[in-house]
Amino acid sequence: MTGTANAQFRIGVDIGGTFTDATLVDSTTGQVTTSKVLTTSSDPATGFIQSVQKLLDLDDTVRPDAIEHVVHATTVATNAIIEGKTAKTAFVTTEGFRDMLEIARQIRPSLYDLQFEKPPPLVPRQLCFEVPERLDAKGKVVTPLDEKALAEVVERIAESGVEAVAVCLLHSYRNPDHEQRIGKAIAARLPNIIISLSSDVVPEFREYLRASTTVINSAVAPIVSTYLASITEKLHAADITSELLVMQSSGGVYPAKAASDNPVFMVESGPAAGAVAAASLGTALGFPNVISFDMGGTTAKASLIRNGQPNITKDYSVGGAAQSGTGAFGGASGYPIRTPVVDLVEIGAGGGSIAWVDSGGALRVGPHSAGADPGPVCYGLGGEEPTITDANLVLGRLDPTYFAGGEMSLDLAAAQEAIRNHCAEPLGLTTEEAAHGIIEIANTAMVNALRLVSVQRGHDPRDFLLVAFGGAGPAHAVRLAEQAGIPRVLIPLGPGTASALGLLVTDMRMEGSSTLIVRSDEIELSQISSEFERLENAGREAHHVAASASGDPIFERAIEMRYWGQSFELSVPAPARDEIDQAWMNELTESFHDAHETAYGFRANDEPVELVNLRLTTVGKIARPQMRKLESTGTDASIASKGERPVYFAETPETKGIVQTVVYDRSKLPAGAVFNGPAIIEEPDATAVIQPSWTVTVDQFGNLSIEHNS
Repeated sequence: MTGTANAQFRIGVDIGGTFTDATLVDSTTGQVTTSKVLTTSSDPATGFIQSVQKLLDLDDTVRPDAIEHVVHATTVATNAIIEGKTAKTAFVTTEGFRDMLEIARQIRPSLYDLQFEKPPPLVPRQLCFEVPERLDAKGKVVTPLDEKALAEVVERIAESGVEAVAVCLLHSYRNPDHEQRIGKAIAARLPNIIISLSSDVVPEFREYLRASTTVINSAVAPIVSTYLASITEKLHAADITSELLVMQSSGGVYPAKAASDNPVFMVESGPAAGAVAAASLGTALGFPNVISFDMGGTTAKASLIRNGQPNITKDYSVGGAAQSGTGAFGGASGYPIRTPVVDLVEIGAGGGSIAWVDSGGALRVGPHSAGADPGPVCYGLGGEEPTITDANLVLGRLDPTYFAGGEMSLDLAAAQEAIRNHCAEPLGLTTEEAAHGIIEIANTAMVNALRLVSVQRGHDPRDFLLVAFGGAGPAHAVRLAEQAGIPRVLIPLGPGTASALGLLVTDMRMEGSSTLIVRSDEIELSQISSEFERLENAGREAHHVAASASGDPIFERAIEMRYWGQSFELSVPAPARDEIDQAWMNELTESFHDAHETAYGFRANDEPVELVNLRLTTVGKIARPQMRKLESTGTDASIASKGERPVYFAETPETKGIVQTVVYDRSKLPAGAVFNGPAIIEEPDATAVIQPSWTVTVDQFGNLSIEHNS
């Protein structure tokens, strides 16, 4: 890539469990440059700046002042919760509800699991404080706030040495006055600690879910703000002073300052970037319905995109067991959050997932991962247990001299020895058979994830395109599609860093909500209009303050609805009408009946419908970089051939699985080239494995379109 004096560039950085990926895009030409470094687990900010500096070193004509903005996806908030390294936090609530976090919902993720243990509350009981006050469900004062008791609570909080405070009072979503007064009293006494009010973070009914979300926000805020401040400082030291944006769990971005204040919106920041990348690519190529499959070094993630949009849910728990579709509010494992999250399934199957033989003599893979430190055995960094990457290397699917574009040399002998000692000999198998078993077990787990987001959501996977990326995704995607019944696979250019590119094809998004809980035949329509107007004014103000990188605000309205008497609601887009009148309400109600029938298989047209929450998303559109077409060099794939090597494919028992397989250099594959599997396609950040009976076509943008020969 060649920089020019007037060129504007964008950088996206995605920190994963094993690698930190960075992408630089020329906003004018669409030219993409990528870099990949090992994640620095002890200080992720170090790996962040290393990946950015590596990008700039690849072309010293790219000036730091020509960078429009830097977008970042990170799991720092999630990791803090999972590892129990959250900030010391106090919790303030209404008198009589001190044990709210301990009691939670009294439901179990697995009904008959007698060994299940709830995760400990993020705030221990001795740091939970009560204040005499009470509002009713309409927001009217039943018991006035006791100022004297509040002053005593504030002193006890000051003596406890906490770093953050979360405040959640009953029915504060209706009337935030008491919460605001408590917040001011704490801030006056403790001006340097972080305070989160539930009426600011998530002003919706259901006190435990609101409390849990607010506590998570406070508990991770000191960690996230310190982390983002460190990144900003390092960027400034590299003379990059442009705006730092952070990916939200919902697939939008928001400024680093907003992320520091409300980090609960970025808990699932990393996985969301991949889904956004797949949605953007699929839509651009005319495939609005895709299944996104992102397999990195630590985990594999799958999500379903319909009509170009990832499915968004608010029923999500963080820090619990991997799960999906386990009941209301995403199951009972972990800590629930009520903020918009891309609906995805994440499992512990990545390139670094460890293979082992259990006490019953069965071969298992994951969920434990070798991560970046020490990494797979073949990395030569101290790993001793075999991983999926080691198995792929033993099967000939990876070139030991061309890993990460030749920057790393893999130790094939060490990988063979590890698989032989830990898996093959205990099971009485050859090393290749054991390696194949490792791959197939991992594939089965990942196929189940694909089915969770498709079949179990009522969608036929045959109607979708599988978009596969991540450092390990292309090595498994074709086999997964074969097993899941998906007829077509798409592998983008630079799949190992596609999530980082996804950061650069999203928009600024800010969420607002308001609770109604009123039947559609009893509500005054002017109330809906006034509430949406209030939310739009707040969104417009937030956009004005924060969104320097985006265009004028656009508002997306939605209403969460249910049949009267139901416990849980569905989100329905608001009708695109200028005026909220009876025709608007009729159209909204019909849309709800349709949504209920899609989700649950039936509708009840005669039942009264209840409007629960109004939701408004303020969107600031950010111009997308253009995809760059390949230069025309003919359609002969043989010009990209690097030769042949033996690769193990179980589909060819007549050769004991070993097939002489053509290896292609992806950078030399011309647009329009067509060739059949088996084949290996190598590029610096990933290796694609094409099974027999599949055909590859290179499109005009360099994407690999792979179809089954049916």
